[in-house]
Amino acid sequence: MEKNLFQKYGGFSKISRIVLDFYERLLDDDDVGPFFDEVDMARIVDHQTKFISSLLGGPTSYTDDQISKLHRHLTINTGHFDVLARILRETLADHGMEPDDVDTVVAALDSRRGLVVS
Repeated sequence: MEKNLFQKYGGFSKISRIVLDFYERLLDDDDVGPFFDEVDMARIVDHQTKFISSLLGGPTSYTDDQISKLHRHLTINTGHFDVLARILRETLADHGMEPDDVDTVVAALDSRRGLVVS
């Protein structure tokens, strides 16, 4: 039986470490870091771990409506989204994810761009 990417890369514990690193990088970025100034980081890291896990084929999922509702109060533009996607790509690669798998995850994220960008 073939493993999905969630299983291949170690499940929630490994994805959680990747997401923590991802958010450290996002917070250091001048363009997207300010979006997290007034955010409960423990809560968002938990949600993002579940979301990234779902992009990898893990046992969690978010509906388009949920994603849209979580972001509609923010003024996220295409440039912000591009920065986020670039940082995600770099983080996944730095944690040993194979290039084709990184492309798959970033493409899955990008397919939800219209739900996030205002």
